[in-house]
Amino acid sequence: MHRALTHFRLGPMNVVTSVSLFLFFSWVWVTFLPWVCRLWSSVFTLGLQNLPLQARLDTAEHRIGLLRLEIPYLRVEPVLPTLTIWALTCAATLLLFVATFFFTRKLVPIVYLLRGVLLVQASALIFFALFPAGFPHTPDSYMEALVNSGVGLISVVPLLFGFTYYIFDFGLWRKALLTALTMVHLSLFLPFQALLQALVLQKSVLFMPLLYIVFGMPLDVMLIIAVYSWGMTWSFRPAPLPSR
Repeated sequence: MHRALTHFRLGPMNVVTSVSLFLFFSWVWVTFLPWVCRLWSSVFTLGLQNLPLQARLDTAEHRIGLLRLEIPYLRVEPVLPTLTIWALTCAATLLLFVATFFFTRKLVPIVYLLRGVLLVQASALIFFALFPAGFPHTPDSYMEALVNSGVGLISVVPLLFGFTYYIFDFGLWRKALLTALTMVHLSLFLPFQALLQALVLQKSVLFMPLLYIVFGMPLDVMLIIAVYSWGMTWSFRPAPLPSR
C-alpha cells in the first residue's frame, strides 16, 4: 500500500521534532537576518554597477522587539507607458493569445497558464488606456513591499513545514535539510528577483500588475511548494524492528 493511503499516526517524537526544528530554524533565521540583509545590499550594489538599471539603493528600517533591521530595496522612478510601449505590449499580448490556439493537446496546462498570464497583462493594458494617470502604486513602494514580503515568507517556512512536513516520519536530518535548502534558496533568489523586476519596471509601470500577481509572492510560494513536493517523494524512515 502506498504511504499516502496508510493511516497517519502522529507519534510523540514527531511532535517533539516538529517543535524543536521550528524553534531552531526560527532562531537561526532571526540571528542571521541582519547578515542576509547585508548580502542582499551587496547583490543590489553589484547589480546597479553592472546592469543597465536606472535605480538607487535604499533601506527601510524595521524594529521587531530588540531586533533592528535595515532591509535594502531598490528605488525606481515611475514611468507611465508611452504609446509605443503600450502598442507593442498590446500586439505581443494578442499574438501570444492567438498562438495558444495552435498548441497541441499535450500542452493544455501550459495553454491555460499562459492565457491566465495574458489576461492579467490585458487588464493592465485596458486600465492604462482608460486611466493612465490613475494608477495608485509606485515602483518604490512595490519594490519595498516585494523584499519585505520575501522576508516574511522566509520567516514562516519553519512554521509551514512544522505543520505539513515535520509531522511525517522522514527522520530528523532530512527534515532539517529540506528546511535549510528552502530558506537558503529563497534567500538567494530574492535579490535577483528584485533586480530583474526593477529592470522591467524602469521601462514602465504598465508591467507592475503582472509582476505582482504572477512573478511576485505567488512565484515564491510556488518555489516552496516545489521543494516541499520534492521532499515528500523521499521514503519514510525505516520502522524499528519489533523486539522479541
